[in-house]
Amino acid sequence: MWSTTSRPVFRRFVGAVAVGMSLAATSGCTVPVDAVAGISVTGDGHLLGVIMACGHHIDGATLYVASDDVNKNMKVGSWIADRPLTAGLATWTLDSPAAGWTATKPLTPLTAKTTYVLYGWTKDSSWSSSHISFTLSDRDRLTPGKVR
Repeated sequence: MWSTTSRPVFRRFVGAVAVGMSLAATSGCTVPVDAVAGISVTGDGHLLGVIMACGHHIDGATLYVASDDVNKNMKVGSWIADRPLTAGLATWTLDSPAAGWTATKPLTPLTAKTTYVLYGWTKDSSWSSSHISFTLSDRDRLTPGKVR
């Protein structure tokens, strides 16, 4: 049987547990996002990677085939910027050498009806960009200067 003096203590305990469980359920172990990734195309149809860094830095970008199983995401291209990207906009061609970028995994041919994901990252996992998912149909609807 509960005494009347232990009920407030019990309620506080239950409240603290509920708050802790809510925080645990809504937070994850992820790298903070401080940039936005996108894609565009050049005038002659080459696919461009686009990253808008907000204030910290981004060191590179990776393109992979989307999969429901994170362990089965297949990398189809990866690039490192010659200098960390700081606040501002950066673009580079994904399918050919680009000034200021080194391909650590040259882009493999992209296929129809496949969803790809591009995101930016840092070497030390301190920051990342949001990701952009796209298909070749999405790419084909882009025009130079338009970013998805």
